[in-house]
Parts: sequence; structure tokens; C-alpha cells
Amino acid sequence: MNLSVEIDDNSGFCFGVVFAIQMAEDILNEEGHLFCLGDIVHNDEEVARLKLKGLEIIDHDQFKNLRGTKVLIRAHGEPPETYQQAMENGIELVDASCPVVLKLQHRVREAHNADEKILIYGKHGHAEVKGLVGQTSGEALVVETFDELDAHELPSKIQLFSQTTKRTKNLYALKAKLEDKGIEVNFNDTLCRQVSNRDIQLRDFAKRFNKIVFVAGLKSSNGKVLFDVCKDNNPLSYFVSSKEEIDPSWFSENDSIGICGATSTPQWQMDEVKEKILSL
Repeated sequence: MNLSVEIDDNSGFCFGVVFAIQMAEDILNEEGHLFCLGDIVHNDEEVARLKLKGLEIIDHDQFKNLRGTKVLIRAHGEPPETYQQAMENGIELVDASCPVVLKLQHRVREAHNADEKILIYGKHGHAEVKGLVGQTSGEALVVETFDELDAHELPSKIQLFSQTTKRTKNLYALKAKLEDKGIEVNFNDTLCRQVSNRDIQLRDFAKRFNKIVFVAGLKSSNGKVLFDVCKDNNPLSYFVSSKEEIDPSWFSENDSIGICGATSTPQWQMDEVKEKILSL
């Protein structure tokens, strides 16, 4: 079909994910096995690659039953009770928590210790959000959508924090909505700039092509956010979690196609998608 295809230079792993995967691979290359508490990255194909190297994904129930072994904490971070459990069970933690997340956890903990009422804008049940709520002994209120605000009796003054990968415009819209309700908002812009800057970069990238193919894992919150950016700026944007999901009917003769991805999307996967499209 004579397609021209370009991969976005700014897409792919953020530094936090690069750090976590590098730590895991270094240990796997030396020891051949490593437990990881939860998926190391929200990308099933990258997780499968690392499992072949000896990475074993465990949940918190399995973690509680381990003794005297080594466990990786992924970039999303963990609540304080995970560290406490590790001490009690003689577990050596390989802490790959992202520095941006650790800084956010510290700020949430300080606000809680000062008896502030805390609202966290984030995805319910997400590992990073669980880690943040854990800093408040479970007392922080989490909202994922603006509609949820109406279901809660909110205090007159609140500390607003956010999961690091949420959209900038949505966070600021939430702040405005709270202030419209007469609430005094002590605002903490805790977004990861490496992620929020991609929002800006992707707008221009998406407009440059006839079609966009966005590559990300189905579990990736960041992927959903950045795909929405693509759709907003190029309605002919398609989401795939693997090269097998590419549909030839999306493309026409002489199309220009941009490939981009989430902070949890490996470069090798975008390369595979490019090769598949060029082979059509």
C-alpha cells in the first residue's frame, strides 16, 4: 500500500520504568529468578518477556507467605505496610519505586501527619493510588471521576493531590470544580512532567499523520490518557496492545502513519508494530 511509517521519538518507557526493568534484568542475569510484587509494568508483552528470563509476578497474599527471599517493588511504589511485612518476614526488598512517586508519597504523608483532609485524584485500585492512600492510614478520599464528588460530604478545606499520570487539564478542572463548591483547595500539582509533557508533544505528533497507531497495554492508565490525546487531535487513531491487533482495513494507499505509545510501552513493541504495518 506504499505506506510511510514513523515512530514517535518521545514515546516509550519513562525513566521510572527503565530503572525498574534494568534493576530486574541485572538480578535475573545474575541469579535467574526474582519475585516482583505486581506487574513490573502495565504491558503484558513486556511482562511475558521478563517472565521468560525468570521474573515471577506475585500478589500481596503471596508476598505475605514468603520468607527470606528477594522481592522487587515496581515503579508504582507501595504503602508502608509492605515494608513492615518485609521486615517481619526477612524479605530483602529491591526498591525500584519511581523517585517522582516517592516524593509524592512523602508530601501526602506530611499532609496527613498535619491532620489535613486529603483528596487524591486517581484510578480506584491502581497500585500507585493504593501506595498513596497507605500514607494516610487509609483515610484519604479517592475520586476517579468528577461525578464522584457529589457522593461525598466534602470538608470546607482540602489538600488536593493526584496520581502522577493523570491529565493536566483534568486535574486543574477538578481544582476549579472544588473551588466552585466553595471549598478551599490547597493545591499540589504532583503530575510527572515526563508524562504531562508527552501530552503536549503528542498533540503535534498526532496532527502530522493521516492515521495514528497507539501501542499500549490494556492495564496502562497512562496509555488510556495518552490515547485520548491522540484521538482528540486525530480522530483516525487506533489503539493496539500487540501487533496482532492491527487491521489492514484501517489504512489506505499512500497513508502516512504515526506510531506512538505509553510510558509503559517498550521500544521493541513499537518496532514490531511498524514492521507489521510496512508488510501490509
